[in-house]
Formats: sequence, C-alpha cells, structure tokens
Amino acid sequence: MLLINLKEIITVGMVLFAVIDIVGSIPIIVDLRKKHGHIDSEKAALVAGIIMLVFLFIGEDFLSIIGIDVHSFAVAGSFVLFFIALEMILGIRIYRDEEANSASIVPLAFPLIAGAGTMTTLLSLRSQYHTINIVIAIFLNIILVYIVLKSSSKIEKMLGKNGLGVVRKAFGVVLLAIAVKLFASNVKGLFI
Repeated sequence: MLLINLKEIITVGMVLFAVIDIVGSIPIIVDLRKKHGHIDSEKAALVAGIIMLVFLFIGEDFLSIIGIDVHSFAVAGSFVLFFIALEMILGIRIYRDEEANSASIVPLAFPLIAGAGTMTTLLSLRSQYHTINIVIAIFLNIILVYIVLKSSSKIEKMLGKNGLGVVRKAFGVVLLAIAVKLFASNVKGLFI
C-alpha cells in the first residue's frame, strides 16, 4: 500500500524548497551564466535529482557502513541547516567553495542544488516521513529548479535585487525553524 499523503508532500516539498533555495540562488545562477555562458538547465536539474534520489535510498546504508546512525546524522544536519539559514538571513558566507570551470554540473547540480544541506535534510526527512512522499517532493522541486534555471534572468529582472534579498531572508527564517525542529526531534534519539 502506497502511503501518499498530500500534507507530507507539501511539508517535505517546502522543506526541500527552503534548503535548495533556488530562488535565493538566482544571483549566483546569473553570475555563473555570465562567467560560463550557457548553462544546461536540463542537465543540471536531472543530475541534481539523481543525486538526491540516490542519497535518499542508499544514504542510510552508507552511514551504517561507517557506523553513524540516522539520529546522529540528523542532529549534525540540523547544525548544517542552522548555518545555511544564518548565511541566508545575515547575508554572510560561512562556507566558501572554489571556482569551477563548468557550471551545469559543478557547482549548479552539486553542491548548489543537491549539496550537503539537501542530503542531510533528505536523510532527516526519511526518519520522519514516508519515502514515496519524499520522492514526489523531490520530483516537484526538480521541476521547479528547472523552471527557475530556465527563467532566472526574467525572475531577476522581475524581483530586483531587493526582492531577491527579501525572498532569501524569508526562506532563511523558515529554514532556521526547520533546523531547530530537526534538532529537537532527533536529539533524544542520541541517548536511547
């Protein structure tokens, strides 16, 4: 029996949307487009989706091989999400990555779309929600990522620099609340 639940799909979808922060990444996408020319939106979205699905299904097994339980990973992930949220809210950059030569796969698909925060979130969500709902939410987010990548310059012109800043900060606050909830719901599992 498939446990498709619209509420779970919406919740997981919003969490992934906040973590991926594709709208807040439009300035980065526009900059990459200027530096590298054409960005293959289809390839970037497809690779990001594959990375997320693979990690959703084998991430937990991989963790058990190296001796880490899901609760420990979720608590660690809550710290990662916390710092990503702080970056979004305060407009600072804590993690710095090196410049890449191509833009479609690196840094767009990984780590911008399907980065450490997204992978941590997926495993954490798997401990709380049904897998089918997470897969549907990933699929919906990848469609949204593709649409945003295709129309990033139009969105940038429409929202303007200040509008993008407001969107980024709003999703930062949502992500901060998610990080706190994730920490609170998994920290007890460390001591059981």
